[in-house]
Amino acid sequence: MKQNLLIYNTLTRSKELFKPLHAPHVGMYVCGPTVYGDPHLGHARPAITFDVLFRYLKHLGYKVRYVRNITDVGHLEHDADEGDDKIEKKARLEQLEPMEIAQYYTNRYHKAMEMLNVLPPSIEPHATGHIIEQEQLVQEILDNGYAYISNGSVYFDVEKYDRDHHYGILSGRNLKDIINKSRELAGTSEKHNQADFALWKKAQPEHIMRWPSPWSDGFPGWHCECTAMGRKYLGAHFDIHGGGMDLVFPHHECEIAQAVASQGDQMVHYWMHNNMITINGQKMGKSLGNFITLEQFFKGEHDSLEQAYSPMTIRFFILSAHYRGTVDFSNDALKAAQKGYDRLMNGIADLGRVQVAKGSSPDTQKVVRALRQRCYDAMNDDLQTPLVISALFEACHLVNQLVDHKLKISADDLQELTDTMSLFTFDVLGLQNNRGANNEAREKAYGTIVDMVLEMRQKAKEAKDWATSDQIRNTLTEAGFEVNDTKDGVTWKLS
Repeated sequence: MKQNLLIYNTLTRSKELFKPLHAPHVGMYVCGPTVYGDPHLGHARPAITFDVLFRYLKHLGYKVRYVRNITDVGHLEHDADEGDDKIEKKARLEQLEPMEIAQYYTNRYHKAMEMLNVLPPSIEPHATGHIIEQEQLVQEILDNGYAYISNGSVYFDVEKYDRDHHYGILSGRNLKDIINKSRELAGTSEKHNQADFALWKKAQPEHIMRWPSPWSDGFPGWHCECTAMGRKYLGAHFDIHGGGMDLVFPHHECEIAQAVASQGDQMVHYWMHNNMITINGQKMGKSLGNFITLEQFFKGEHDSLEQAYSPMTIRFFILSAHYRGTVDFSNDALKAAQKGYDRLMNGIADLGRVQVAKGSSPDTQKVVRALRQRCYDAMNDDLQTPLVISALFEACHLVNQLVDHKLKISADDLQELTDTMSLFTFDVLGLQNNRGANNEAREKAYGTIVDMVLEMRQKAKEAKDWATSDQIRNTLTEAGFEVNDTKDGVTWKLS
C-alpha cells in the first residue's frame, strides 16, 4: 500500500511531501541529551516523537539510518560562550571524572528509554569521540573566511555570513534584532560582534576537558558537534534533522550557518521540531529547576505527583497530543492517559473473546474496512498520533459490541481488525502491554473461573432458581466483573 507522507518542515513553515534524497535510504539526525543529570519528561518527548517517525518510516519500507548524539562535552551555562561546563561542574561537585559523570547519566538515559520502549538509534555518536571532525569543520569555516581567531578561541563571523547568505532563515529572526536583544556577557570583548558564536574555546587553566588544536588547547563550541557528526554519518546532504522546538534558535540556526559556511549549502532537507512539555505554562527543564525525572514518574516520588505512572502511561500521554502542540503536565491529564491506555490494552485483549460468525454486520464492516486507512491517513498527515488513537478507540468500542453479541464479525474481518489494531498500537505507536505474562496468565485463569461460575448461574436460571442466579451475578459484580445477559447468551468483562 503506497503511502504519501506529509511532514511539517520548520524551514519552509509548511507541510511537504516526504521525498528521500536517496530512496529507499533515509538519513535522520536527532539531537540527543546532554548527560549531566537524570532524564526528565522533557527528554521523553523528542525521544518518543522521533521513535514513532523512525518506526513508521521503517514500516513504509525505508532503510533508515537514525543518528542520535550524546553531548558529553557539556554545554556552557545558559548555552552561552562563557561560564561553567555543566558536566565539569557536576564532576567537581561530586569529585568524579567528567567522563564518569557522562557515562553514569548516559546509562540512566538508556535505561529510561528502554522502559519507554524507545528503539535505540542506528548510531549514537559521542561529541568527545569526534573532536577531530569538529576541528576540521572549524578549519573549513576559517578557510572560507566566515570565522576568526581571537585569543586562542575561534568565533563564527555572523555579520559577514549574513551579508553573503542569510542568518535567521530557520527561526525567522534577523541579525539586527538578534544584536539588539543579545545580552552583555563576560568575555564578549573577544568577539567582533556580540551575536558571534564560539566554534572553538580556549580552555582556562581550571578547565579539565580539553584537546589540542591549531588554535589552542580547548574544546569545541556546542553547535559544532551535530554539524560534524551529522555530516560524518549521513553525508553532506541528508533528509531529516529533528529536535525540540527550543533548539530552533540558536542551535539549529547555527548548524545551518556552519554547514553553508563550510560546504557552500546546507545539509538538511527537512527540519522537524517537537513542542515543549510545560508545567503551569512554563517549559519543563533542568535550567528552570521545574522538572520531574522519569524515574520519579515511574515511582511516584515527587511532591507534584499524586501517584506513580507507568512508562506506557507516559508514552500514551505524549502520543495523545500532536508532536507540534504543547503538552501541559497535570495529574488529571496523566490519569486520563492511564485510563486511555488501559482501555486500548483491554480492547486488544478482548479480541481473543470475540466469537466468529458466518458474516459481519454492516456496522462491523464499516468500522473494520475503514480502520487501516484511517490510521494511515492520520500518520501520513504529519504524524497525527491523536487521530490514530481515536480510530483505535472506535475499534475498541466495536470489540465491546462484538463481545456483547450486539454485532457479528466474520473470521476474515476479525483477522483484519486484529492485525490493524496490533500494527498501529504496537509497531507504529510503540506501545507495549505492560500487564506482563503473569497478569495475562492470571486474567486467563480468572476467565476460566468466571466462565465456570456463569455456567452454574445458567443451570440455576434453567431450574428457575432466581435467587441463586441473582446471588452469583451480584457476587461477580462486587468482585469487579460486569455481567450482561443478551439474546445470544451471557457476556462478561472486567469493570
